[in-house]
Amino acid sequence: MGSEKKEYEFLSEIGLSSHNLGNYVGGKWQGNGSLVSTLNPVNNQPIAQVVEASLEDYEIGMKACEEAAKLWMQVPAPKRGDIVRQIGDALRSKLDYLGRLLSLEMGKILAEGIGEVQEVIDMCDFAVGLSRQLNGSVIPSERPNHMMLEMWNPLGIVGVITAFNFPCAVLGWNACIALVCGNCVVWKGAPTTPLITIAMTKLVAEVLEKNNLPGAIFTAMCGGAEIGEAITKDKRIPLVSFTGSSKVGLKVQQTVNARSGRTLLELSGNNAIIVMDDADIQLAARSVLFASVGTAGQRCTTCRRLLLHESVYDQVLEQLLTSYKQVKIGDPLEKGTLLGPLHTPESKKNFEKGIEVIKSQGGKVLTGGKAIEGDGNFVEPTIIEISADADVVKEELFAPVLYALKFKSFEEAVAINNSVPQGLSSSIFTRNPGNIFKWIGPLGSDCGIVNVNIPTNGAEIGGAFGGEKATGGGREAGSDSWKQYMRRSTCTINYGNELPLAQGINFG
Repeated sequence: MGSEKKEYEFLSEIGLSSHNLGNYVGGKWQGNGSLVSTLNPVNNQPIAQVVEASLEDYEIGMKACEEAAKLWMQVPAPKRGDIVRQIGDALRSKLDYLGRLLSLEMGKILAEGIGEVQEVIDMCDFAVGLSRQLNGSVIPSERPNHMMLEMWNPLGIVGVITAFNFPCAVLGWNACIALVCGNCVVWKGAPTTPLITIAMTKLVAEVLEKNNLPGAIFTAMCGGAEIGEAITKDKRIPLVSFTGSSKVGLKVQQTVNARSGRTLLELSGNNAIIVMDDADIQLAARSVLFASVGTAGQRCTTCRRLLLHESVYDQVLEQLLTSYKQVKIGDPLEKGTLLGPLHTPESKKNFEKGIEVIKSQGGKVLTGGKAIEGDGNFVEPTIIEISADADVVKEELFAPVLYALKFKSFEEAVAINNSVPQGLSSSIFTRNPGNIFKWIGPLGSDCGIVNVNIPTNGAEIGGAFGGEKATGGGREAGSDSWKQYMRRSTCTINYGNELPLAQGINFG
């Protein structure tokens, strides 16, 4: 198999081989599902084989997880934080290997692969501090000799379903917080990135074993829709975090809601950068290049719409067209590569179909627009001149395709930004304080991420990550996102001998 090749020898450093059991359930590695091969998107050749989960594997894992949850939620939060600290240290010790695997299997360039693993490490550090700050409020009571307070308790089990484009970072946003909040985690990684799922889980499992804790605190499974559906339907899982398309996310939401569960959704984005007439053009052009070309346009925060003031339209496009033609396309593990392959052959086909639809709706290709012939999933970075009213502009094409749109006023730019169904990330480039504060205010961007003079992508972990409208409304990572992983109880304690009622009610 592929992993026996010389360039894949490093996989053994993170516990991987040519044949891998893809499921860590009940503290053991097993697999009774389909045997699949994970492919290198550079050439679509096999890297290694993985045995996916069956529904029987799933049920074994869930029963063990139920039992482990009873113990884990009683461990003091700072002690849980120390376990997450150790997980972060374990990841740190294998940072380069994990980053290299991520680039190999997903297709993003090495700097981005290492950066994604570092993001999980950063989330571990964040969660350690958080474990001593899961604070509730003490509330003044209107009744004498009474006290009101809030208690935050674990939900029990949190299901995490992640996507191929950030196969470990999104796990970090969820699992690090869920664990310190006292929950067990059931993770289904993307079916096309099973090796990163296995490698990450092996490190977590080692930490749990070293601390004599049940492995079922962290359950991981490789598999497809069957396992994902089992998680969404399972009443034992109070919260399901799902990252993926708006179409599938809506189905997840409906299924979980039907059993009165909670969802945390991170769905599609259709992100815009606005460049005003007073913008720093050099800064804006550099930001747009990273935001539109990074990760081959496969970030949920990728810039897909570039809104240019009519007075700087030609100037910005001229700079971008020059930069786009200098982008090195190639193997993401090679030095100097800025644009790796799309993740799958299907992604490449979707790019080609998308370009045809764009052209049929009046789009003019300014640069790129073609798939690159060969065994890999490579495409050209593309800029399209098109009307903001075109239907295709309202949709998310998961590829390095950037729409160039022209506007005359700040108000028009905001209206265009807000005109799409999605509401994840947005950014404006301006030096005008009035425009900045209008942009972040109630009549500005309607997105969950509202930036000024930086790209739409590359969010820090300290803030809550997520979007509005068809993006799902979920918030993960920093700020007070932790509250979604716990249940809140308002407690009123009577420490006196009388029974005064609220609102002054006299009941006999």
